Amino acid sequence: IDLENYNNSHIEEVINEWIHSERDREVLKYRLIHGYTYSQLADKFYPLSERQIKNIIYKAERILFKHL
Repeated sequence: IDLENYNNSHIEEVINEWIHSERDREVLKYRLIHGYTYSQLADKFYPLSERQIKNIIYKAERILFKHL
């Protein structure tokens, strides 16, 4: 899905509505709205590894993209 068709406030609204884990919401917002890399996210959300961050984002994006 091309997120350029959506503004950040709309993306954030959908994240807040459909992603129920607070941690996962924050990870996804930092990735999609603020453009953090997996490495930056792993540093910010230590002790999560890059692999764990990728899994969180993958699962959350699948939910998010159904509702955009």
